[in-house]
Amino acid sequence: MDKPVSEPGRRPRFQLDPRLEGESLLVANLGLCQLRLRDDSRWPWLILVPQRPEIEEPHDLTPLDQAMLSFETNLVSKALKDLTGCTKINVAAIGNIVRQLHVHVIARNEGDANWPGPVWGYGERLPYHKDVLADLANQIRDAI
Repeated sequence: MDKPVSEPGRRPRFQLDPRLEGESLLVANLGLCQLRLRDDSRWPWLILVPQRPEIEEPHDLTPLDQAMLSFETNLVSKALKDLTGCTKINVAAIGNIVRQLHVHVIARNEGDANWPGPVWGYGERLPYHKDVLADLANQIRDAI
């Protein structure tokens, strides 16, 4: 990831990793995080990205930001479960490919693609139809 651009003598600015931006849609800006909807129709899949520059691990956040990340993760997880009626919510922050700290919140159901295995590395991403993606983003926004 390129370093965020900043003015001399100032702290770097938050900049979203291009891979996250290219495969997801902004749903909302929460207190700490951008809430994004991953454009993969196989699973309802949200991504929380703390809007802090140069953060790769949860422990890199301030204690207050750590608490906010936990709060926002739980808020989004409950909203996604209520909205989808899914069997299970999977939450993970792996970051082996995209180093910028981001938290995946994924609705899983028995019988979905690769159940009960992980979603990572399974098959090819199946983008939503543009209208369906926008409608789901609106439903998520309303749910939170």
